[in-house]
Amino acid sequence: MMSTFGVALRTWRDRLSPADAGFAVVSVRRVPGLRREELAQLAGISVDYVLRLEQGRAANPSQQVVAALARALQLSRTERDQLYRSAGLLPPQDGTIDAHVPAGIQRLTARLGDVPIGVFTADWTLVWWNGMWAALYGDPATLPATERNLALAVFGSGVAHDSMIPTRSERGEHALAVAIAADLEDAVARYPAGAKLHHLVRGLLASSAEFARCWAATTAAQHVSDRKTINHPGVGELTLDCDVLLVPGADLRVVTYSAPASTVDAEKLDLLRATSGWFAPTAT
Repeated sequence: MMSTFGVALRTWRDRLSPADAGFAVVSVRRVPGLRREELAQLAGISVDYVLRLEQGRAANPSQQVVAALARALQLSRTERDQLYRSAGLLPPQDGTIDAHVPAGIQRLTARLGDVPIGVFTADWTLVWWNGMWAALYGDPATLPATERNLALAVFGSGVAHDSMIPTRSERGEHALAVAIAADLEDAVARYPAGAKLHHLVRGLLASSAEFARCWAATTAAQHVSDRKTINHPGVGELTLDCDVLLVPGADLRVVTYSAPASTVDAEKLDLLRATSGWFAPTAT
């Protein structure tokens, strides 16, 4: 018998347009909405697990799984909270970092699939990316969810740092490190109940001398457009415009990379697009 969670999951899966989720619809479908395999791909879980959740044969999904499903289904905050409660979990509380990506932002970014796009929370955790982002920086799905964080990639010593592709900013060698430290310091002030955020900062202060220096010296930093040179293992160096767009009311950062048309760098992006294969956007 279907559980309340399973009924909600199936209802919202049937409601979501494949095109709005970033899938190319090339044939007439017998049923509306997403297929189970598409939802599984978006949420980063197995098709069998989606089936068992919908049928009520899998109980007690984790907060990480519920959050990923809520983002993949492009739920509103009210619907997301309902999904949490139907899974027997408390919804994210005020004073903590919210990883919810509004449906409008997901639809917008899904339609911009020809440029690399990543969506980050206030603590620089990557929660959504498209195929071109994975082609440029490597597929984040291969990393543990706890390692999909830019601060860990810049200052850490684990798999996030090891997997980071060498990138230079035209603003200087330490520009990214200073900006990330400033953002985290600001986030700590705004999210006093963010246990995960505070754990991240304490760990970096204890393990990274560079982060400790940036943390002690940093002042309020404003994100500006940048040009970055990425040493890609497949297409070599390419220099791209990097823009960080803030989402009002959601405290998210949408990071995009682009190149002027008819340039060598644009051709390299085209080559990445052609050789990596297209796949749908993904939520952590």
